[in-house]
Amino acid sequence: MEISAAGRLEVRITTADVGKRVSVRCLNDAAVSPEKFTDTVGVLTSWDDGVLLITRKSGESVRIPESALVAGKVVPAAPARRRGPAASFEELARVASRAWRPVESGHLGEWELRAASGFTRRANSVLAVGDPGVPLDEALTAVRRWYGERGLPAYIQAATGAEGTQELLCAELERRGWVREVTAEVWVGELAPVADRDEGAGVVLSRVADEAWLARYQRKGVSEVALKVLGWGSPRSSEAESGGGPSVWFAIVPGAEAPAAIGRCVVDGRWASFAAVEVAPEMRRRGLATTVMAALARRALDEGASAAWLQVETDNAGARALYARLGFTAHHAYHHYREPDTSGGGR
Repeated sequence: MEISAAGRLEVRITTADVGKRVSVRCLNDAAVSPEKFTDTVGVLTSWDDGVLLITRKSGESVRIPESALVAGKVVPAAPARRRGPAASFEELARVASRAWRPVESGHLGEWELRAASGFTRRANSVLAVGDPGVPLDEALTAVRRWYGERGLPAYIQAATGAEGTQELLCAELERRGWVREVTAEVWVGELAPVADRDEGAGVVLSRVADEAWLARYQRKGVSEVALKVLGWGSPRSSEAESGGGPSVWFAIVPGAEAPAAIGRCVVDGRWASFAAVEVAPEMRRRGLATTVMAALARRALDEGASAAWLQVETDNAGARALYARLGFTAHHAYHHYREPDTSGGGR
């Protein structure tokens, strides 16, 4: 624990340390435990509404009231190449949400409501993890009202193949007429083997998605809002440089007119995510996707990450084959459910 020069315990962590490995000591309830203190070491997954969520190496998530903290500090990460990608569903869901930050967010109990003018369903859907704090029908009404006020259809992101009540939530949404529109999978793997694939020669890494990168990106007409979701043009880049918040990187393999390949990586504590790995049609099957991911993986290792995750749609056979060769395996599937049409004429 962190002890000041005067010999007092001190709390030296803040909400800016979310995503980092921390060690905290909290005061126990005397009626529950004879021990005065409990020490917890793990990744600070979230710090919302006065409650810290710390995920231990085993995947166990521990909730600690802020009021019970008596000491805390950021601790060095374990040697990156020795740690595997074991993770709980909740840890991965929270990390994935931070990788595609909404422009606007709200909370309904433990649910996170996310909006970004419609750019990507991930940033415009409810992350329905935990307890909304009210009965489900009441929660769904509040969700539809929140998105309706923003001129957006209501989407809820829920998972199958995960622990907890997610399967039940999917069943209840479908029973109420919510329509499953998109299904994708979250895959996880060790980071070091990806970094070791090749030298990543010719890959240029940057903190910004410049015009060349956007020219290869599959989503055309990217707006200022979209750039914020991608992690460019927001304060998070400067925060990442100073050690706080997710660290966002963009990769380019230069081409004659437009980039031959691009990619994006977000480093968040022990996790690195890969996204927007795209190769020019005429340059495919030359290993450029692997080259991009290897270069990004090495940068993520340098920043202390050890495990990786990515999202892939179930019908993308080429990407799934590539990720399997790189050592990734499916962790869980997630789905986006759209609110039922009650107008009778579509929306």
